[in-house]
Amino acid sequence: MSITPLSLPQPPAKAPEFGRDALIVCESLVRIYQSGSVEVQALQGLDLVVDSGEMVAVVGASGSGKSTLLSILAGVDAPTAGRVRVDQWNLLDMSRADRVRYRRHTVGLVRQQTAANLIPYLTARQMVDLPMTAARTPGRVRRRRAAELLDLLGVAECAERRPAQLSGGQQMRVAIAVALANEPRVLLADEPTGELDSATSAAVFGLLRETNRRLGVTVVIVTHDPAVSGQVERTVAIRDGRTSSEVLRRTATGDDGAPQVIAEEYAVMDRAGRIQVPRDYREALALTRRVRLVLEADHVAIRPDGGGAG
Repeated sequence: MSITPLSLPQPPAKAPEFGRDALIVCESLVRIYQSGSVEVQALQGLDLVVDSGEMVAVVGASGSGKSTLLSILAGVDAPTAGRVRVDQWNLLDMSRADRVRYRRHTVGLVRQQTAANLIPYLTARQMVDLPMTAARTPGRVRRRRAAELLDLLGVAECAERRPAQLSGGQQMRVAIAVALANEPRVLLADEPTGELDSATSAAVFGLLRETNRRLGVTVVIVTHDPAVSGQVERTVAIRDGRTSSEVLRRTATGDDGAPQVIAEEYAVMDRAGRIQVPRDYREALALTRRVRLVLEADHVAIRPDGGGAG
């Protein structure tokens, strides 16, 4: 007599890892600061994915958490909880030596204050050379790369000038060259046009786009300037320590045959299923503490509960 083997239930397929193929992944990211006896939650479960080669603007009001996010991605600050990965680096669990290697080779940082980017007694060429010297790059390679970067950023004629001899726009261009010296995969820029006039800002931002296109470096810009955020294909808004919305832009051909930019805004649903409803929507429908969710055939409706504050 033969015995038919039992058909055991198969375990459910494992869901793919969040952001598995992305260059930058933040999942449920938390950063809590202690200020005296008060805890300040700068990031409250933020999710973010940035693909290799993207150019993304991160926007938000003062205190929203955008600068904290940039500091964590730059390896300057450490998260309290959650998961954050840049390239192969787990930023939640790095030794001091790992953090030095990460900041030296994987990311380049441009700060808003030009004085924080440049060394007053060094020339532009020497400043671009310095991070390569720290990385023990051969002298011939350093000289060639410094010349190429200064030329790419339009300040080749400033190679032997010190910061005091440079205009604000030239200082920012040199700062970008310094950040790119060791060929990082990610360029982080904190309000790069915050101290510049509108014409110089447009020129610097054009250089960031050109750097992204020609060198293939992924660019993440933190800014409150809508003119800057409107020039990238993707803008991520942060509110109250979480990603709240994204604007995606694409170029299409209009009825007159001319190219036009189409921008579409999306609310962001985090890993826990939460979304942030814009304030004007909440006020228009008097949405307060409780709302009704109604599953329709192709959408979810959000309606007032109709029962008062309860």
